[in-house]
Amino acid sequence: MFRSILCFSLITLISCKPTPPAQAAPWLTSVKLPFTHSSGAKGDFYLPEIMGSGVALIDYDQDGDLDIFLLQGNPAAGSNKLLRNDKGQFSDVTSTAGLDHSNYGMGAATADFDNDGHVDLLITSFGGNILYRNNGNGTFTDVTAQSPAIALPKLWSSSASFFDYDNDGWQDLVILNYVDYQFATNKRCQAPTGELDYCTPRVYRSLPSHLFHNEKGRFVDVSAKSGFDRAAGPALGVVAFDANNDGYLDLFVANDSAANHLWMNGKNGSFTEQALQFGVAYGENGLAKAGMGVALGDYNNDGHEDLLVLNLMREGASLFANSGRGDFTDVSTRTGIHALTYLFTGFGAGWLDVDRDGYLDLFLSNGAVTRREEQRGRPQPFLERNLLLRQSGGRFESVSAPALETLGIGRAAAFGDIDNDGDVDIVINVNNGPARLLLNTTPKRNWLGVAAPQGSRIELKAAGLPDQVRYVRTDSSYLAASDPRVFFAVATKIDLVTIQVPGRPVQSFGPGEVQINTMFRAPVR
Repeated sequence: MFRSILCFSLITLISCKPTPPAQAAPWLTSVKLPFTHSSGAKGDFYLPEIMGSGVALIDYDQDGDLDIFLLQGNPAAGSNKLLRNDKGQFSDVTSTAGLDHSNYGMGAATADFDNDGHVDLLITSFGGNILYRNNGNGTFTDVTAQSPAIALPKLWSSSASFFDYDNDGWQDLVILNYVDYQFATNKRCQAPTGELDYCTPRVYRSLPSHLFHNEKGRFVDVSAKSGFDRAAGPALGVVAFDANNDGYLDLFVANDSAANHLWMNGKNGSFTEQALQFGVAYGENGLAKAGMGVALGDYNNDGHEDLLVLNLMREGASLFANSGRGDFTDVSTRTGIHALTYLFTGFGAGWLDVDRDGYLDLFLSNGAVTRREEQRGRPQPFLERNLLLRQSGGRFESVSAPALETLGIGRAAAFGDIDNDGDVDIVINVNNGPARLLLNTTPKRNWLGVAAPQGSRIELKAAGLPDQVRYVRTDSSYLAASDPRVFFAVATKIDLVTIQVPGRPVQSFGPGEVQINTMFRAPVR
């Protein structure tokens, strides 16, 4: 979070002009949700006020509709909220589900950590994390006491990810920590104008994150044993993926105003930090950026997932292309992403084929963390609009829609098919504002959805479109957990679907086994 700077030179002034959006199209439609986030800000500029909060999409009652869990910021504003989705109608079921809790909420992560067939929920916060087990009857039980190490009550935890790092069939857990902060030791920082402002994380001490091994439903801290505690950073975004194609999941961590981390899996319970060697520690200018949100997706359809990292205003987002040979190249400038994001501070991020043309597009949830000069005098001088970046031939353009023009302090964004129509919708938690559901309203085309175990690699070959690869995951973005199902564009027919579940043989399914415009549930073999 580098402090905003003014554009003094003529060259810089030219570069600061926003790129005009392309011609408007239906794209997204905004739907009101019954939840408003409160930051609790009263002019003291306490850092936790501006950083949250998160959102999770979770079909907690297994009725086929994704429900929405939203984290609250200010404890005085009340509990986090679980909104039950009944065919597009949302009702507050927080109390009946057993999820009443108030704290400075940060992030959410989802997985079936005890392998009982029900998706469970972890929430992170400033001052203590909570693990909820899904009882399978519409309620949750707080089971943090069974894995007390994950609570981290004296730390400020941010994003988290469930991932099976040792391929034993049990979802392990990483919990990121931001900075060593307490209200009593809050530092007072100033904008260039002399006004009070939120501080950069560089004025606080960075902390290592924590890795936990899942021992049949209970988590044990293995941070020191695994080597995961050997590098600290103000960590905000995380995603698990196999960076070197060795069959074991690695971890990418976006650090705020410090070099990013890439924790490579040693396949023996150990991890080593190798972001510099793989080319993802810094931007293309060799400098550390304010890494926040992250997203993985195969934007160029070469079969390898590429890595997007969102940064601060006047830094531009970083897109690292994956060669498939164990190295990444920053292609932010050549793809147009750097220029399109230059004037925004990005948090929530996700790849989605918004127009179902077989190529992944990008949605970015934006909101400043220090005063924007053009908003001086306003109660919340941190407002920005969100971005939808449509891909065409390897380059991106910003598209326009009324739902994207609403200003706010965008934070977490979760992605999933809320209305079960085969395309990906978006839920955003807005700092100190109303949450937003953006329904995908692009013209309908043929599609295929696939439900498979977490970590699976799914590839679709379909006539008239490029080969498409998706991975089953719920992590990435920022403080968010998304739909575990994956979605593909289909033109006229399906030729072949292949599914690689970690540790199992590849499964192949032909056109007689997989139907267009359906959700295909991969059999576990």
